[in-house]
Amino acid sequence: MHSLHLVHKPAIAIVGGESLLGKDIRELLEESNLKAEVKLIAAGAEEGSIIAAGPDEPLVMAPLLFADLGTAKVIVLAGSQQSSLLAYEQIRNLSPAPAVIDLTGTLEDLPDARLRAPMVEPPGYRVEGAIQVIAHPAAIALALFLIQLHHTGAIRRTLAEIFEPASERGQAGLDELQKQTVGLLSFKPLSKEVYDAQVSFNMLSEYGSDSPHSLEAIELKIDRHLASLLAAAGVVPMPSLRLIQAPVFHGYSISVWVEFEKNPGKEAIVRALASNGIDVRANDEEPPTNVGVAGQGGITVGSIAPDRNQRQACWFWMVADNFRIAAENALEVIRASLV
Repeated sequence: MHSLHLVHKPAIAIVGGESLLGKDIRELLEESNLKAEVKLIAAGAEEGSIIAAGPDEPLVMAPLLFADLGTAKVIVLAGSQQSSLLAYEQIRNLSPAPAVIDLTGTLEDLPDARLRAPMVEPPGYRVEGAIQVIAHPAAIALALFLIQLHHTGAIRRTLAEIFEPASERGQAGLDELQKQTVGLLSFKPLSKEVYDAQVSFNMLSEYGSDSPHSLEAIELKIDRHLASLLAAAGVVPMPSLRLIQAPVFHGYSISVWVEFEKNPGKEAIVRALASNGIDVRANDEEPPTNVGVAGQGGITVGSIAPDRNQRQACWFWMVADNFRIAAENALEVIRASLV
């Protein structure tokens, strides 16, 4: 008589399973070959379950206050800062400690936190620490672009203008942009709880003084994360950045000016950029747009043009799905954490 051995799948808990970012992580996990049980935990509900739309049937998620995080081998934080702190308080003293993957940036200042972006990390890169913070998506996009571009030759300096989508402020940011657009067209007062400024049909270099968010703080975070990622690569000088709030719902657009020590020419640039994670649009191909890359991984680069006034420099236009590129990097950290 043969004995039966039950194989228990390791559990992955997604705190913020109902969020826009949580949705992307769920989709990538469903498409992956990882043999794990996925637990969805609602970050926004204090009592009672919430129901989110699923591909085939509704997804029922338990509220965080009543969730059992102790059985999870990997805990992904994809909700709000408040839910991330609450989840961390529940698990900080667990033994053995689960792997914590933070996509909210809430825990990045803790001593055990390590910045991660597998898409741009050197081969064989390893980290110590139970908390792994996924780098800001704009920092990942720029690091991927600059590290690959460096293969054409030395880069002297880089300037980048980053156009921030409303979805980076979560569902509330999307809703406010939509309400402002409708309100302006119907001559109604504007909702300003998120931005404290008109963002619809407008560009902002900073939010209003009563906004709970700060574009300057977000820009500093991108700058800090990008500096860390480029330092690990060790070959690319740090660019100068400017963050602008754009009146778009989703996806980063980034205008980049790069001065080389010696301009390698467009053909060499296209060859160097074409790689895993980078879709290069050249010649007569459709130029990249933030709308066109929705749901697409990596970055897309196009509109490569020489600077008419600086012969060693070129302009680039780059776009990326902000949630997908963050979720892709989180998936690789999850994969390594389950080994």
